[in-house]
Amino acid sequence: MRNLVWHIFLCVALAASAWASNKVDAEQVAKEHKASFHWFPVQKTFLLAGESDTLKFAIGLPYVNSHGNSVELKHAPEIADGHILLDSADVVSLYKTDKTAAVSPASSSSAAKVSSSSAKAAAVPAATPTAKPKNETAGTREVKTIVIDPGHGGKDTGAQGKNSNEKDIVLAVGKLLKKELEKEGFNVKMTRDKDVFIELGERANLANQWDGDLFISLHCNAIDATPERKKQIKGYHVYVLRAPESEEDKAIARRENKVATLYGEKNAKEELSPIEWFKLEARLEKYKQNSYMFTEEMLKAFDGGKIKRQGGGVGGAGFMVLVGALMPAVLFEIGFISNPEEEAYMTTTKAQEDIAARVAKAVSTYKAAVHNYRETLGR
Repeated sequence: MRNLVWHIFLCVALAASAWASNKVDAEQVAKEHKASFHWFPVQKTFLLAGESDTLKFAIGLPYVNSHGNSVELKHAPEIADGHILLDSADVVSLYKTDKTAAVSPASSSSAAKVSSSSAKAAAVPAATPTAKPKNETAGTREVKTIVIDPGHGGKDTGAQGKNSNEKDIVLAVGKLLKKELEKEGFNVKMTRDKDVFIELGERANLANQWDGDLFISLHCNAIDATPERKKQIKGYHVYVLRAPESEEDKAIARRENKVATLYGEKNAKEELSPIEWFKLEARLEKYKQNSYMFTEEMLKAFDGGKIKRQGGGVGGAGFMVLVGALMPAVLFEIGFISNPEEEAYMTTTKAQEDIAARVAKAVSTYKAAVHNYRETLGR
């Protein structure tokens, strides 16, 4: 038995020794392959940005995003003695080089330290297109088709106020928003235009089938608290699909996602795992900046409105209704239905018309911003 234990211990030690001898410094890899190195200490991710591809890694996760796909690694990247280390076999595989040309193992003399200069989050410069793409994707083309998604519906009432249901308020606002946008010449689609239940995954599928340029999911916020607390918590919030930065954002996403698990939707979950977030990153990069751009226009449009921003007015979390949308997308929490004052306001026709008009204004200014940006690229 003792011999067996020692044998196992020896195997583990040899494996660890072999992995240690095959480690290479990520910054050295970047230099030898003429790529730029970018370290994001908060997210614990780093990029190797080359001419043909940008490789995105995360410390502790055995995956890399390459050419928009998630590729499994032999070993997860790690940090040791101030160095970010990769497995040399993974480097050879990713760069398709001969093993004899692989970069040298990391050492105290050759490996670059993770310094304060490299630790600064640097944006990867985007290549400037020289010709108009044959098939432009959402976020890069002119904004024409808007998909409005009134949350919940049918058997799913959504959050409930003292005198109203979330599903009814957002449907009323959605219909008014459709009219406003059609006046401006937009092609407008609605995931539901009556009181029916539609699964979260199907909403994004519909938006993709319609080849939308912008996806807006309408909701009302709520908290489960004492009457005094409910009176205090109010305001609107615009959310984009990104890893949540607060427990509050996580809780809101879980509440909105709960409908999928509650009604037995296939592959339903209330929260995304770190690996799932990492796998989403490459796809999200295509639409993230435009989602932020539209969010900024929303904040401007709602300045001076009856419902004020909650906090900064912007958040991010894993809303399942946004996960499958292949276009810039936001989830808009109009206000708190659990707040008596905001509930009373949101149920009035005057309020719903004002909210719809402000969202429509944001869409129009966003369209103009995208158009102006395209002109700078000569499109």
